[in-house]
Amino acid sequence: MTTPTSTAPAIDATSVTETPEAVGRSPGQLMWLRFRRDRTGVLSAIVVIFFFLVAIFAPVISAIYGKNPYALYGQDNPGLLNDAGNPILPNGGISSEFWFGIEPGLGRDVFTQLVYGIRTSLAISVAATILTTAIGIVIGIVAGYAGGRTDYLVGRIIDLTLAFPQVIFIIAFTPVLTSLFVSPDENAPVLFQAVTLTIMLTVFGWAGLARLLRGQVLSMREREFVEAARVTGASPARIVFKELLPNLWTPIIIQSSLLLPALVTTETALSFLGVGMGEEIPDWGRMFLRATEIYRDDITYLIFPGVALLVFVIAFNLLGDSIRDAFDPKIKR
Repeated sequence: MTTPTSTAPAIDATSVTETPEAVGRSPGQLMWLRFRRDRTGVLSAIVVIFFFLVAIFAPVISAIYGKNPYALYGQDNPGLLNDAGNPILPNGGISSEFWFGIEPGLGRDVFTQLVYGIRTSLAISVAATILTTAIGIVIGIVAGYAGGRTDYLVGRIIDLTLAFPQVIFIIAFTPVLTSLFVSPDENAPVLFQAVTLTIMLTVFGWAGLARLLRGQVLSMREREFVEAARVTGASPARIVFKELLPNLWTPIIIQSSLLLPALVTTETALSFLGVGMGEEIPDWGRMFLRATEIYRDDITYLIFPGVALLVFVIAFNLLGDSIRDAFDPKIKR
């Protein structure tokens, strides 16, 4: 009696569905993917990029608009200001010719003043942020990696710097620094004012980042990957640049993104208090100062720089929070 044998059906190799090869993502790609999913972060980035584009292309915008922030239109053209120096047209003189109105008294165009004010504030704040970040990185890593007396000395300098009330000391030291290089009978050059303000913001702004990086380096220098690098004979410079610094980019980027709007508001406050840029230079702080003098007669002049500064600071702070969340998804607001 023969037993029937069952034969298994032949498997067609072409019918087998191939699984797609797994594609690995770098930490940067994962960060970018998380950031793109954050609608608040993307919207904030668009707003921030818009402000930077306005600052970069301020001369182009002014040329297309047909006016500049220095001309005294209200005084040169009759019919724009009344005898008291206030705009004759309502809402600060807003019209098809002057989109945001004209400045009471001097009669300058508000729109171009605002555009060039963005340029001034961002240029000084970006320069101060770059210098502050660079100094904070160097001092923080040196203090944390060297340890011992070096760390103690640098730590006390950081504590002393953080103890200074920043705005008050800048107000006190800026006239002293100006008197050393500029004669009392002369006005300080524009470039000198910008460089002085940038230096002052940098001198009193690096300590926070340096303290943060010092603590990070102190916690990393005894870890296994650093010890392994030492055992293999790696030099201190190689350990810093190849082992420590790549692990510090996350706090560096996050702190820098939060430092820039803080410096923008500080620069605006200093110009408002009279130690920033001169009256002839368009600046948000100077616009606020002028607005406090004439707000009873023309509140419109205060609205435009106020809204611009508020939108920029909120957008940049939200962007910094989104960058922080993208780098470290474990952090929840």
